[in-house]
Amino acid sequence: MDVLNKLCSTVSSTVSQLSSVLPGNPVTREFEATCHIASAGPGLLWKIYQGYKKSTKQEAAIFVFEKRQLERWPRSDREAMLEMLRRGVSQLTRLRHPQILIVQHPLEESRESLAFATEPVFASLANIVGFTENMPSPQPSQLKNYNLFEVEIKYGLLQVGEGMAFLHSDVKLLHHNICPEVIVVNQQGAWKIFGFDFCINNCNTQDSRPYWPFVEYSPTLHPTAQPCLDYLAPECALTLSHSPASDMFSLGMLIFALHNSGQPLYNNKGDWSSYKRNACELKQLQAARLLCVTDGLRDYVKMMLNVTPELRPDAHQFTKIEFFEDVGVKTLNYLDSLFQWDNLQKSRFYKGLPQIIQNLPHRVCIYRILPCLMKEFVNPTMVPFVLPNILLVTQNCSKEEYSQHILPHLKPVMKMQDPIQILLIFMQKMELLLKLTPAEEIKTDVLPMLYRALESDAQQIQELCLSVLPTFAGLIDYPAMKNALLPRIKRLCIATSYISVRVNCLVCVGKLLEHLDKWLVLDEVLPFLPQIPSREPAVLMGILGIYKLALTHKKLGITKELMATRILPFLMPLSIENGLTLNQFNALMTVIKDMVSRVEGEH
Repeated sequence: MDVLNKLCSTVSSTVSQLSSVLPGNPVTREFEATCHIASAGPGLLWKIYQGYKKSTKQEAAIFVFEKRQLERWPRSDREAMLEMLRRGVSQLTRLRHPQILIVQHPLEESRESLAFATEPVFASLANIVGFTENMPSPQPSQLKNYNLFEVEIKYGLLQVGEGMAFLHSDVKLLHHNICPEVIVVNQQGAWKIFGFDFCINNCNTQDSRPYWPFVEYSPTLHPTAQPCLDYLAPECALTLSHSPASDMFSLGMLIFALHNSGQPLYNNKGDWSSYKRNACELKQLQAARLLCVTDGLRDYVKMMLNVTPELRPDAHQFTKIEFFEDVGVKTLNYLDSLFQWDNLQKSRFYKGLPQIIQNLPHRVCIYRILPCLMKEFVNPTMVPFVLPNILLVTQNCSKEEYSQHILPHLKPVMKMQDPIQILLIFMQKMELLLKLTPAEEIKTDVLPMLYRALESDAQQIQELCLSVLPTFAGLIDYPAMKNALLPRIKRLCIATSYISVRVNCLVCVGKLLEHLDKWLVLDEVLPFLPQIPSREPAVLMGILGIYKLALTHKKLGITKELMATRILPFLMPLSIENGLTLNQFNALMTVIKDMVSRVEGEH
């Protein structure tokens, strides 16, 4: 009850927060915000809400800036900040690149707020490293004790580098404020560039050398309305200049902060004099200050933090460094570019993926790998290659993770009849599916797939289904076993033209006996055995095995009336079948004698 009250309280709190800010904002016509999850942008002024588009139910993130945050600012600073925020979102909306945050709905403004919608977001990098301004209280559970894995940092930095290469080379744009507040981690864990509030456009024509006009820092303007000094390149103070290399300095400082509990080299607290002093100190930066940075990156960070802009690597060079030559990074990179490959290339990649998945963190598998693999479900020929990888990730999932991230996507695949390998793969992992799938979905999706396997025309699928079925029979509820599964096995056993399928049906029924009650065996199983149309020795031994199990199992048993009137009259003629070996004949006679003895003993 306490949990329910807390949930109701949280929801009503979120609704009340939003009701005071969003009603007048046109974004609410198309998007529904559900809960406050993060913050981003300069000074973390943007609150980020989880939400969805009303017309399509597509997930989204709604960014909200509440104007009341600036109430105590001087009027001129307030106007400057608002203009910067408008400009930043406008620029973001015009940019299209995989490493730039995707805008789903452009900026809308009301008297109380600015708001726009983007792809689903997890948090800003600043939130992840521990900065909680404009965050909900208590902190979202998904951010508690959240630590970035090495492969996430590696691939995240590579993505930021690729995004900056696009900005510098293709768009000829300086970001001018790269810092943890403007790197947004989306729901799949991809790092996206955001926060173009202070970006600087190239003022030259395309034919001439790019030129980015320099805007001096204003000590009188509110620090939040200007680029973050802790990440600003030293040339902005020392030579009053900037270039793409200035963004690379900021990226170098970001890397340092990621390895230093979120703290940059210097904390200038928005003070220009302090920033100028520290910019001069950078000339004597000691290597010991960078020991917190991981080995493979330390030398590059030192170059990126060099006071001389020309000595810093550019964004393209940064993305090519050896640090990113990592199996996990390459795998994530391949997955993000799969749409460029043909089926043969993809199938080769998917075949080798299980070895890599086993060495990647579970969170990375769930949020980064699964969404890429599941895109292949629209391509039936590729499903047999991706499905084993998806089920491999499933093995480490909780029931909640499975129900949220995997099962909804598997349901349509469970209905696929072709290629037959899909059913084969599911049959091999049926025990896993039954353990994780909620009871209702077992009835509506998993068991019907099992029934389709038994009714399939493919002998291989039928035999695999019959062989694996007993391993998870205890997970199938009794009504399904009695009314759906057993009748199908009996029907297949009688109708099949394959002796091996018939024998497998009998072996399967024999293994299922312990999951059935006595009267079901007496009424449904034993009477169908004489109806089997063939008398090959292997079939006869299968029939005999069922009789023997039913006779000797402690919870089953066969009545003397049934033995005397039905079973013995059926078994006796079998003893003169020509194809029986001596061992098979002896086994048959042993069961017959046992039954005669029991009838005699009970008389």
